[in-house]
Amino acid sequence: MSRVGKKPIPLPAGVKIQIGDQLSVQGPKGQLTVPIPGGIRIEQNANVLEVKRDSDSHAALHGLTRALAANAVTGVTAGFTRELDIVGTGYRADVKGRVVVFTLGYSHPIEFLLPDGVDAKVEKMTHLVLTSHDRQLIGQVAANMRFLRPPDPYKNKGVRYTGEVLRKKAGKSGAGGKK
Repeated sequence: MSRVGKKPIPLPAGVKIQIGDQLSVQGPKGQLTVPIPGGIRIEQNANVLEVKRDSDSHAALHGLTRALAANAVTGVTAGFTRELDIVGTGYRADVKGRVVVFTLGYSHPIEFLLPDGVDAKVEKMTHLVLTSHDRQLIGQVAANMRFLRPPDPYKNKGVRYTGEVLRKKAGKSGAGGKK
């Protein structure tokens, strides 16, 4: 039995649910839809959503659907944040409307267009805070920003998630070679 799938999802006040071919969740921060796969059904009892499955062959989808529905409910009420740190001499970011401009040591600045539903705020030019109601979208945007200049294992320079642990490699030892 799926341990994740069995947990009920509490519905806070101000969240509207529509159950059909897909689950539609509407709240103060926006609206999200979650697909409901075959063999899985969602039932609403008072202020609680329960995810049920028809047979044990749908166990993986059971937990997945429950997790996606819980993320949608959390997103439309509280939202999600993702924080990035920019490390390196002269590396920085700046927000101009819906565009984040990165200076990452290349010969040109990089302009990153934010998709609808994602907001960015720069603190101290090297700390970027992304906010959104869609967890999947904010994770993908943060990963795309990190990909612009991934952390270097030798100098630890680049764009990284706040709190990300990096293993620094030792450089070359200069004593080897031919004599």
